[in-house]
Amino acid sequence: MAQLRIALAQANATVGDLTGNADRTVEWTRRAADRGAHLVVFPEMFLTGYPVEDLALRKSFVDASIATLEATARRLADEGLGELAVVLGYLDRRADVVDRVGQPAGAPLDAAAVLYRGRVAVRTAKHHLPNYGVFDEYRYFVRGDRLPVLRLHGVDVAVAICEDLWQEGGPVTVTREAGAQLLVAPNASPYERNKDDVRLELCARRAREAGCALAYVNSVGGQDELVFDGDSVIVTGEGELIARGPQFEEDLLVADLDLPAAPAEFTPGETPADGHDGTTITIERVLLSPDPVPAYTPEEPPRAEPLGDLGEVYGALVLGVRDYVRKNGFRSVILGLSGGIDSALVATIAADAIGPDNVHTVLMPSRYSSDHSITDAEDLVKRQGIHSRTVPIRGMVDAYEAELELHGLAAENLQARVRGNILMGLSNEHGHLVLTTGNKSELATGYSTLYGDSAGGYGPIKDVPKITVFALCRWRNERIDGAHPFTPSSETPPIPQNIIDKPPSAELRPGQLDTDSLPPYDILDALLDDYVEKDMGRDGLIAAGHDPELVERVIRLVDAAEYKRRQYPPGPKITPKNFGRDRRLPITNKWREIVAPHTGDPARVAKRQTAEDA
Repeated sequence: MAQLRIALAQANATVGDLTGNADRTVEWTRRAADRGAHLVVFPEMFLTGYPVEDLALRKSFVDASIATLEATARRLADEGLGELAVVLGYLDRRADVVDRVGQPAGAPLDAAAVLYRGRVAVRTAKHHLPNYGVFDEYRYFVRGDRLPVLRLHGVDVAVAICEDLWQEGGPVTVTREAGAQLLVAPNASPYERNKDDVRLELCARRAREAGCALAYVNSVGGQDELVFDGDSVIVTGEGELIARGPQFEEDLLVADLDLPAAPAEFTPGETPADGHDGTTITIERVLLSPDPVPAYTPEEPPRAEPLGDLGEVYGALVLGVRDYVRKNGFRSVILGLSGGIDSALVATIAADAIGPDNVHTVLMPSRYSSDHSITDAEDLVKRQGIHSRTVPIRGMVDAYEAELELHGLAAENLQARVRGNILMGLSNEHGHLVLTTGNKSELATGYSTLYGDSAGGYGPIKDVPKITVFALCRWRNERIDGAHPFTPSSETPPIPQNIIDKPPSAELRPGQLDTDSLPPYDILDALLDDYVEKDMGRDGLIAAGHDPELVERVIRLVDAAEYKRRQYPPGPKITPKNFGRDRRLPITNKWREIVAPHTGDPARVAKRQTAEDA
């Protein structure tokens, strides 16, 4: 057997910050060296951040990435870290590909390099390019076709990148033929609910397929709508868990591996291999250090416990808000606090993300605001220690109505638009980032006023269904002991119980309740999940047991609100299909699952519905 101490740098990169990410590379490599590691692996495209999107098509950015990689290799050696092998993700290009129509300009590569003794010892690139969900990698990259195998301290180490684990064939399959004892996989795999169990099972299966131990390092941090949750793992060649990193936190996961000794003979060079996916993979063998490390006493590897379903959702929302605020140069946020459950959850997430002293709220009561809404909002402010001010809107709304003679729905929406103007004005004056408070159920059905409650810079719960909003509030109130990494300790629950218990209402007219125009949220959210997440059509929804009349009504609501969702700010993705990068339907679209029987004209149905709920 051969021993090897590996460190997985589950670290938070910022897209485009090449200098800062290079500094982080050196810092985390030093930490790994201090822990006695022989190999440190960083996440996918750590040097550039991920995803870089159309920056990959910009020659200046690719050039800067390559230059920074080479400078980082030299810097590591200059700072006494050259003997530690470093696997670092970056953006590269293929020099042997001629530009042509239909191929990404400049032939960019989602690449990884091994840095050792002041130089770039080997380079590789992702073979399988994902083109589903939030991924558009055929737009940005060309395919890699190499599997590097490094002889490091008597162990043969192969490198494959992210999607190469998720697809059959390619580098993982060739790893077994190459006879590697360890496969390392840099990843930037975005979070969605229950994905952690899927990943662990995937890693176990691929380790068995490759016939060797597998070390999977995942990025952590927020990037626009994506949140990367860490949860790095190391498994044996039989798929048994060795070590696991925490979720949503930076961490250096260090583990001692006992691996089969590599064959004594090692011939550097290239060998073609069948990728079993219709491609040829070149095995590139590189000698770094032939001799095994002297025997040492291994440490017990850490195994972080998963946070649980609601715990990981809350962690994703907090981290998404924190990084969007921090990485975009804001120091504070502002939101409207209505006394309702949605704004209560957003305020709580913001306070946990950036501290209560950086959270500003505005109470904007109208003629229809109930006394308990005002007192509930004031109670929440007191419990959490956030800032608040009260700006009554009745006089402003009356002035608009007198000038414009608005009635009914137009008058209701006017209240939301006045509130949006107030928040944006205070944002401009004080430099706060405006947080919107709409949830996924509202966005799906169009219950969101354009230029009103949709006005803002970031939507923390835009991908959170209403029933999950209630569940998260109850869960958060039960976490006041500080045991969860994203819930600071407090003497009292942060959200007043009356906010959770009372029926939801927009309070835009006397006695209004959400159930006046929508079914109970447990029924609505189940239907929305089937229509939005699973793309079921009308007949499929009815066959699944949903009420036919409700199916037709909800389909009309969802379809007619597409133009609204396009104008809503970004927010953290937690479901398999968020409104944003995941779900892309045309706004101008005459296809309808439902044709109104009295008109037979789907375009007229859409036009009528748009006028009703804009």
